[in-house]
Amino acid sequence: MERRSFIRGAGLAGVLAAGVAPAVHAQATIRWRLASSFPKSLDTIYGAAEVFSKKVSELSGGKFQISVHAGGELMPPFGVVDGVQNGTVEIAHTAPYYFFGKDETFAIGGAIPFGLNSRQMTAWMLEGNGTKLMREFYAQYNIISFSGGNTGAQMGGWFRKEVKTLADMKGLKFRIGGFAGKVVERLGGVPQNIPGGEIYQSLEKGTIDAAEWIGPYDDQKLGFNKVAPFYYYPGWWEGGLELSFYINTKAYQGLSAEYKAIIEAASAYAHVDMQAKYDARNPVALKQLVAQKTKLLPYPKAILDAAFKESMALYSELSASNPNWKKVYTDYAAFRRDQNLWFRFTEAQFDRYMQAAKL
Repeated sequence: MERRSFIRGAGLAGVLAAGVAPAVHAQATIRWRLASSFPKSLDTIYGAAEVFSKKVSELSGGKFQISVHAGGELMPPFGVVDGVQNGTVEIAHTAPYYFFGKDETFAIGGAIPFGLNSRQMTAWMLEGNGTKLMREFYAQYNIISFSGGNTGAQMGGWFRKEVKTLADMKGLKFRIGGFAGKVVERLGGVPQNIPGGEIYQSLEKGTIDAAEWIGPYDDQKLGFNKVAPFYYYPGWWEGGLELSFYINTKAYQGLSAEYKAIIEAASAYAHVDMQAKYDARNPVALKQLVAQKTKLLPYPKAILDAAFKESMALYSELSASNPNWKKVYTDYAAFRRDQNLWFRFTEAQFDRYMQAAKL
């Protein structure tokens, strides 16, 4: 009997008994742990790791299992890079800019003030030099990276009092994610790097004066509108925050070619899924927040102009002092320049017209 006929006629039990198993069943069973930087309550940003884990399991026929652990469960939310680097866990899901204290270059892999929007970031990562350059940098930390979602452009934060002029930023204790705090500091503010699960209490007690997280859907879940009435836009420091899956290099290299392909496919799926969730859910949440008397306000142009000026000055200084930053940012900046030229004539014009139209 020919082999194909045998497989068709014998059924799965017969195939396994004969030792002619499908390729996925020939793979070893693997169990990894994933440390997230986010609380379980956020089904969007924390949920991306669960989406990823589920897809890895499905694509491997249940042979590759990844357990997902919220920030603080296995290690502090901001300790996940160390955890992956030293092999305490095989994989983490996090926002790269949290780790700018190790090297400011981390931030470019996530979001920097007045940087790329989400589509542009995905283009730089997948079709430009983004993934290549960031992986070369991450190799210093025993890490290989994969795209892990994008929030899209974010809101500009919740304030206990209005900010009408640049002077109102002076001395302002502002919870802001990672690297962007460097610019807030240059504006006279006092940046606070606080994990998502701890922001509400700090804002409620007045330990901080303002806080940003992501956007309406998450912000509503975290209850910020209950303790700070003024909601500003846009989040000029995060035109499109890219999340990352960080994998321990040795653990990744120990995978078969099939399992490496599964990691790549599952991360791509989770990457698209996250932004789809945010784009679908944010409009509804924003309407609800406004109905609950949230005061929606644009940042004064003077603050945006000052923030832009300080951001560009900071990037120049870092290019002069940090070779890692200069290598990655030079490519990033050139890509941003071309993308903005293109979007100026297409996406931006179309969006402006549609947003002014009566629908």
